[in-house]
Amino acid sequence: MTAPTADTASAVGTSSSPGPRTALTGPTGPTGSAGSARGWRQAAAGLVACGWGGNQFTPLLLMYRRTDGYSTVVVDALLGAYVVGLIPGLMIGGPLSDRWGRRPLMIAGTLLSLLASAVLAAGSLGLAPLVAGRLLTGAAVGIAMAVGSSWVKELSQGPYDPAADAGAGARRSSLALTVGFGVGPGVAGALAQWGPWPTALPFLVHVAVGAVLLGVMLRAPETRAPAAGGAAPGGLLADLRVPAAGHRRFLRVVLPLAPWVFGSAGIAYAVTPQLVDARLGDWGLAYATALTVLTLGMGAVVQPFAKRLGARSTVAAMSVAMVLMALGMAVCALVAVTGSPWLAPAGALVLGAGYGIAIVSGLVEIQRIARPDDLAGLTGVYYAAAYAGFLLPTVLAAAAPLVGYAVMLCALAVLAVGCLAVIVTSARTPATR
Repeated sequence: MTAPTADTASAVGTSSSPGPRTALTGPTGPTGSAGSARGWRQAAAGLVACGWGGNQFTPLLLMYRRTDGYSTVVVDALLGAYVVGLIPGLMIGGPLSDRWGRRPLMIAGTLLSLLASAVLAAGSLGLAPLVAGRLLTGAAVGIAMAVGSSWVKELSQGPYDPAADAGAGARRSSLALTVGFGVGPGVAGALAQWGPWPTALPFLVHVAVGAVLLGVMLRAPETRAPAAGGAAPGGLLADLRVPAAGHRRFLRVVLPLAPWVFGSAGIAYAVTPQLVDARLGDWGLAYATALTVLTLGMGAVVQPFAKRLGARSTVAAMSVAMVLMALGMAVCALVAVTGSPWLAPAGALVLGAGYGIAIVSGLVEIQRIARPDDLAGLTGVYYAAAYAGFLLPTVLAAAAPLVGYAVMLCALAVLAVGCLAVIVTSARTPATR
């Protein structure tokens, strides 16, 4: 990616040296060598494992509703429950990784993801394992997003990868997460639809595959030298403060975008399958799986386009993403009116494209705003705001008997246009801290 343009240059932190708590180290570990470009791929394996675990539950919502008799509100609440675990993982994982290094925290996060799947495999015993598993999954994904994204970003620059451009870290980490988010539900849905033990086997497969990915991640070099004895001036509470979160550009440009990142994805593959469920018969689970893979597959496909668009201006990329969000919500409103299983994939494609552009442009923007010492913390704040949108299916399910999905989705389309106006207007004003 080229240097920041006029609308982003003022947002870039001027500090180019690591902060006082830790330092960006040279390559270390089994495979570390200056200029090696393999490290980011090894670190990204942990992101894939945690992303897989975080989203494999999504296509199984219809299964739990049909076989276990849970209501739409309950299954949507289970989908969003891991936000409760995710927020602490996002907010605490980054500062802890600044103290103790990226690798230890990502090892803990990946192991937590595997433990979560083992707990979810016992979901046939009742609601408690499902709730516990989703909370553990959230904590794992939170750590991966805050710590893993920062780790991949640091491994996508000199001396680890001098040939990488300035936006490579954001694209690589978002792509790794998107691959995990897409492959996980694809495998889980297929196994639940056609395999034995549908409530357990999908999660046990993740445990096996995740263990292999963990082994790959262990070979990635550390990029942050731990503080001596894990101590740092000011204590952990001081580390939890993220000054860059008060940056005017973060508040007025990034935050209006963030909840739409996963809010759009949740609408595409959690809400629309339920809108057409009555017409799907025995193919409901396969349909939900296909819609999930379609959404996230499109999110991965458009990311090279997001790179080219963001090379001119991250705000231009964000604007395109918000237009796609508004269009996608309007298409999903038509699905709610018609109940057409043939129209829902169109909405998934549009919302998936908006998701892919939004997640990359948001990451690029915060990596320009953040200084080395608060990169992980600001990444955590960004993803916390982004995942707040994942509660949207639960809110819509609770309000549906009073308002109806068509009206609410139309209102979301209008709201997306309003957020677009805020982003564009704020970006024209010079950013100051």
